[in-house]
This record gives sequence, C-alpha cells and structure tokens, in this order.
Amino acid sequence: MQAALYRRLGGPEVLEVTELPEPHPGPGEVRVRVIVSGVNPTDVKSRQAAPGKVMPFPFVIPHQDGAGVIDEVGEGVDSRRVGERVFVYFAQWQRPHGTAAQWTCLPAERALALPEGASMELGASLGIPALTAAAALRRARVREGARVLVAGGAGAVGRATIQLARLLGARVATTVSSEHKAAIAEVAGAEFIVNYRVDDPADALRSWAPGGVDAVIEVDPRNVATDLGLLRPHGAIVLYASGTADTPMPVRAAMVANARLEGLMVYTLTPLELARSLELVRTALAAQVLTPLPFHRFELAEVAAAHQAVEEHAVGKVIIDVAPPGSW
Repeated sequence: MQAALYRRLGGPEVLEVTELPEPHPGPGEVRVRVIVSGVNPTDVKSRQAAPGKVMPFPFVIPHQDGAGVIDEVGEGVDSRRVGERVFVYFAQWQRPHGTAAQWTCLPAERALALPEGASMELGASLGIPALTAAAALRRARVREGARVLVAGGAGAVGRATIQLARLLGARVATTVSSEHKAAIAEVAGAEFIVNYRVDDPADALRSWAPGGVDAVIEVDPRNVATDLGLLRPHGAIVLYASGTADTPMPVRAAMVANARLEGLMVYTLTPLELARSLELVRTALAAQVLTPLPFHRFELAEVAAAHQAVEEHAVGKVIIDVAPPGSW
C-alpha cells in the first residue's frame, strides 16, 4: 500500500510517501480502507522535534483522524461490519500506524458508523476536534440556557464546540481575529461574535452577558485572567490547549470566584468521559448539526505541504484525499 511516514522527528520535510505491506487486522481490530485523512495540530506536534523527545517507533504513519470503509475484520469482530462507512479516532494514539495510508488497522471501537448523510470529508474532520469539544462541554457542565464563551470559534475545536453547545441548548459567544473568521463562526451558530483585533473583548462580552458567562472553553491560557473577569461565580473554564509556554495562573481570582479551572487532554479521558463525549458527537451527527470548516485539500503525495499548512495556521480544515475524489 501507499503510506506517508516519518522515520525521524523534525519539520514537514521528514515526511515521505512509500510502499508498505498491506496490513491485516488482529483480534478485536478492523481494517479501514481510508478515503480521507484529517490533519490536526496534534499530528504536527507529534512529528516535530523537541529537546529530549525521541521517536516512539522505528517509523510513524501519522494522523489520528480519518474516514473510510471497513473492508476486513479480525477475530472477535462482527463480520457484518464489513462494508460499513466509518469515521476513525485515535488511530495513531500509542500506535505507529495512523490514517495517512491506504489502509489502517485499529481497535474496532475506534471506528464508528458514519451516517449516510455525512460526507467522508466531515468524517475525517471529527475525531480529535469534535471529541475535544464534547468533552470540554461535559467538563463545564453546560446545560440548556447556559451562556458559553468559546475562544477561537473559527478553529476546528471552536467550531465544533459552538455547534455542540447549541445542540445542548446553550447560548454561545465567541472570539475571532478577522472578519473571515467571524463569518465562519456565524455559520456555526454563534450568537455573539467579537473580533478582538477591533474591539475590546471583555467590554463587548460584558454587554452580551451582564451577569457573566457560565462557562469558557479556552484555547489560549493567556486569556484566563480575562476569562475569570467574565465568569459567573461557580462557573468553569476548560483549557484544551497549552500555547507555546507555561502561563502564570491567577489563582487568587479563581478562588474568589469559586471557579473551576480544568485542563483537558482528549487522549487521556477516562473511559466514562470518552463514552459520554462519543455519545454527544453521535447525537450531533444524527441531528446533522455538525458541519465542517472550509477544506484545504491535498493528495497523499503532498503530505508535507498539508503539514506545512497546519503549521502556518491555515483557516479551515486540512484534509488529505487518500483515495482520489470520484474513485469511491
């Protein structure tokens, strides 16, 4: 099979496309013929070099997310799953073989049915972003009528958070850095949008929520002090990204507000948290409320360029057409 991989850590240039033996599923696994592979910031960070960081395997086929069709099952897996359209999550988590290949084998529970009305492109856009969004909203205990601030509403996680929060009956505000991103957040369903390069976000958001917001889903730890000033007493701030360096936390302000300040790493959710997050994502898929960002499409041979686009913060979702459009 054709597969993209890297044998050493570094920039996008370490990626290569080569031939590997066709894989077959082991016990409890399924084999997915990958149609579309999704590229996330976590895939880029895993590939990049850092002091003390070593290759976890002799080579790595990257990407956690993707969508395709199950064409083979291992021992103990219902054979009726053959032919099932699925989206894949955690494909490369603690494993060397992700979705940047014509086939990937993984535990059967990590390949979930994709409704007929959902495109392969959407399926490859779920996984890490949608699960992170769902887990963050669950952690924040968002309920119907809550006011939620979603930082960075034009990003993959931010957009999914807006859509899932609306599904839960919440009212949503978001911050963006351009009019183009504002349009993306508006389509996702944000009720109130602040361009922080134009307006003071704290003042604008206080006009929208004079009594404070119930929860903040935050992408940048540098915003936590501002978030605390906007939060109702006993509210929650959930951080799902760490930025480039550790940031001092305003502990006293959090204590005064009796605020819950929680970090979130989707890979290490408890089994119960993961199950509840998956349930919310599947409910949203069935309700057709999850829609993708604009796409930046690449072929498998262009995997290095795809990673470069993510590193350069492309506005939209970067995907790789493993199977050429129209071939399936």
